[in-house]
Amino acid sequence: MRMLRNEPLQGYNTLSLEGRANALVRVCTKTELLAALQWAAERDLTVIPLGEGSNVVIAADLDAMVVRTDMQGIEIIEDRGDAVVVRVAAGENWHGFVQWSLEQGYYGLENLALIPGTVGAAPVQNIGAYGVELASFVQMVHCLPLNGGDPLSLPGVGCEFGYRDSIFKQALQDQFVITAVDLQLSRLARVETSYPALANALQTRGIETPTPRSVFDTVVDIRRSKLPDPSRVPNAGSFFKNPVVTEERARALIGDFPALPAYPQSDSRIKLPAAWLIDYCGWKGVRRNGLGIHPDHALVIVNYGNNSGAALLSLAEEVAASVLETFGLRLEIEPRVYGASA
Repeated sequence: MRMLRNEPLQGYNTLSLEGRANALVRVCTKTELLAALQWAAERDLTVIPLGEGSNVVIAADLDAMVVRTDMQGIEIIEDRGDAVVVRVAAGENWHGFVQWSLEQGYYGLENLALIPGTVGAAPVQNIGAYGVELASFVQMVHCLPLNGGDPLSLPGVGCEFGYRDSIFKQALQDQFVITAVDLQLSRLARVETSYPALANALQTRGIETPTPRSVFDTVVDIRRSKLPDPSRVPNAGSFFKNPVVTEERARALIGDFPALPAYPQSDSRIKLPAAWLIDYCGWKGVRRNGLGIHPDHALVIVNYGNNSGAALLSLAEEVAASVLETFGLRLEIEPRVYGASA
């Protein structure tokens, strides 16, 4: 285990934002992780777990120890005939794991293909796409407390999953680092294709009887056509959450903006596409001072070379303010912000 001091973070976040960490360490085992946490405790340093940095904004230098979780490993811990429970180490790449599960004949995650980041970060955000959320598959999340206490294994029902939300962003925020996740997958090749964009894409491809593989391939194609590759164009994917409102509020907005799409949710509320709201306000393709809104997807903020997290957040605030003024809706950003003043 090598501890790096005053380490630049630009290469550790997909937005390629500048900033330095007091210390940074890569850990590949629980033993290394425990040693790193002890090291930070002895120096009274805040600990910030980091996967691939695909959902973070580095707003300033961090007086903290950043822990890059590189723990690897996939194992079958239960075989239930039609279903299996797979334990996946936190450092495994999420998309790589989805590919692996499909190759093994373990189904369910196809709609979540090509989502960037690690398996350990997935429950924090309760990643979701094209009508599927991770919460449906989580059996257990295994964690170590940042303060050096006893390990915690939290069942999926205890994770308090919500839309792009979990207990790890609420009551347990900044208290634990995830080491592994247990996921229940199916050997039955059932697919979820009700999401309009996915259904339309399958129809366009002439796929009348979708399989897990065809859903996976279609989702990958859709995402690649809509979202820029962060290795080429620094970004953090969707920057804002889609607002969810009451039916009454949605009806009122559609009355004023008849073209506004609306998606009913299981709790009778209505999800509204933030990309449409931002585009309507004229932001799509806007580019200035080395930052901009991607020309093909209004939810994506791009770093064209500014490299300042503070400047990027300022642009995000302008976008959100214009949506609030136009629609009366407050947009909430998806990425976790580090280094910003309270």
